[in-house]
Amino acid sequence: MDRREALGMFGALGTGALAGTAAATEHEHSEGHAAALASPINNLHAYFCGIHIAKSNPKFHVITRHYCGHRGDDMHQCMLFDEAEDNPKLLGVEYIISDRLYRELPEEEKKYWHPHTYEVLAGGLIAPEMTPDEEMTFMKGLLTTWGKTWHTWPDPTSDLPLGEPLLMWALTGDHQSDAKVFARRDQQFGVSTAKISERRVEAFGLELPQVSSPKSVDQVGRQWTDRGEDKPTRRKR
Repeated sequence: MDRREALGMFGALGTGALAGTAAATEHEHSEGHAAALASPINNLHAYFCGIHIAKSNPKFHVITRHYCGHRGDDMHQCMLFDEAEDNPKLLGVEYIISDRLYRELPEEEKKYWHPHTYEVLAGGLIAPEMTPDEEMTFMKGLLTTWGKTWHTWPDPTSDLPLGEPLLMWALTGDHQSDAKVFARRDQQFGVSTAKISERRVEAFGLELPQVSSPKSVDQVGRQWTDRGEDKPTRRKR
């Protein structure tokens, strides 16, 4: 069932609940109900795929498909699904904000937000339905953003979303990724993470960030380096 069919089904259920009312009233309710259901979904204009890791356990990797929409100029909000093509599991949500908004957050809040710098430059994030030029422009926009991600279905292999929500994180440096997970993702989409990274590093003129995995869930993230001023390193020619 596609999205249009699903919305039609919901509309039919809505009118069925009003059996016995005037036909015109039923029609108006059906249209209004379907429009109300469609509106937030229709705002999900961007689709991309990445690898999430648990902040409390960096060895736990999940291929995650993002369906995102704008909420103002400096924020996206995303619905997250697992890697299944049919009948996917709704894993959770991610909020993405600009670096400007992140800098304005209270220090206690910042521990929930992960950087996207390494993910973008290392090829961890891909937008498979965009053209190469569109994807490059999109990734430039994501480069310095921050994400706050909760997986309310913490174990995607389970039949039900059991347990507490899991705060997710991002890969932030070399040698943190699970090669088997990336190989599976690359095979699914017919891409090469290594080649994507080469193109982006060249296009952006930046070295790959090298930030260690967080040592605790309370550690605040960094975008580019473990210590010193947290700023990018220009790529050496």
